[in-house]
Amino acid sequence: MAPRLLLVKADGSVSVHADDRAYKPLNWMTPPCTLREQDHPENEDHRLWVVENKAGEQLRITVAEIHHDSQHELGVDPGLVKDGVEAHLQELLAEHITTLGEGYSLIRREYMTAIGPVDILGRDSGGATVAVEIKRRGEIDGVEQLTRYLELLNRDPLLAPVSGIFAAQIIKPQARTLAEDRGIRCVTLDYEHLRGTDSTDLRLF
Repeated sequence: MAPRLLLVKADGSVSVHADDRAYKPLNWMTPPCTLREQDHPENEDHRLWVVENKAGEQLRITVAEIHHDSQHELGVDPGLVKDGVEAHLQELLAEHITTLGEGYSLIRREYMTAIGPVDILGRDSGGATVAVEIKRRGEIDGVEQLTRYLELLNRDPLLAPVSGIFAAQIIKPQARTLAEDRGIRCVTLDYEHLRGTDSTDLRLF
């Protein structure tokens, strides 16, 4: 037994949180599920929350004491706009395409293919086509996505040969290893620099 934060959301989900571990709950039940409160079979001073999903799986929560109980209507979700999202990074990198190297030029943003849009299609200093995939956090899934784009683009004789650049604010080591193994160049983006503002990191010069 320990103090916990119990969240019951409008979508029916129930999650049990400790006062650490950021957003990740200790335990949870995703919707659709039902919640019922009943007497505890072993302790008359406790209550039992039984959360059950459609498959019959149960999350059973023993409640000994309630420190605070409140309900809040959050209304219609307007969506979340983050500073530095991929769309903004794409816009900034397209505007400052020479961040990728001297002589680089932009063909277009959101170059459409049969399997989705390539974030940026450009040319390097030698005039060869380059496909750029942009992520805030560069992970293996992003490398796989760019690989699929490259396979498709290189079938087009007007574009081939097409090389790839995987650009992100942070690139995980596993993603970098996979990208380099496939001949994809990795570029770490400095969002503050692209915005034209100074970084708050301490530096000598």
